[in-house]
Amino acid sequence: MTTSPSFAQQTADKLAVVEALHRFAAGIDLRDKELLASSLSENAVSDFRPAAAKAGFEYPVIEGRETIVSALLTSLSTLDTTHSISNPRVTINGDIACVDVLVEAQHVLRNDGTRHYLMKNRYDVELARSGDIWVITRNTVDNVWRSGDLAVLSAI
Repeated sequence: MTTSPSFAQQTADKLAVVEALHRFAAGIDLRDKELLASSLSENAVSDFRPAAAKAGFEYPVIEGRETIVSALLTSLSTLDTTHSISNPRVTINGDIACVDVLVEAQHVLRNDGTRHYLMKNRYDVELARSGDIWVITRNTVDNVWRSGDLAVLSAI
């Protein structure tokens, strides 16, 4: 006979799932390699293709924690960023979770604060329980709207 997790456990798990997304966003914004890595599974997949296509450029699927961390911190190295997470809808099935969340991502050139690019993205995130925490196994990013200077993303 299997028993369902208690309401308290379900609530704690949902908060822990959202905490993984906060570690991801803060790791990017603070340029904190260890914090960012703590949000990802070893074999994580990052798929920014849907959002990139709407902005008119190509971006490859990135696989592996270290590759994702390196790619994000390198590609955003000339920018100050803020990522704000809202409206998380979490579904948990055992040790696997899915969350649909909105992320507003502001990108400002560090050497020219007048140039910026703002995106409202929808993240479709898959996670797995890893000991006492949850980690992202796959993140697919689609764009809802965007404004500003697209060239900021390529630091032109």
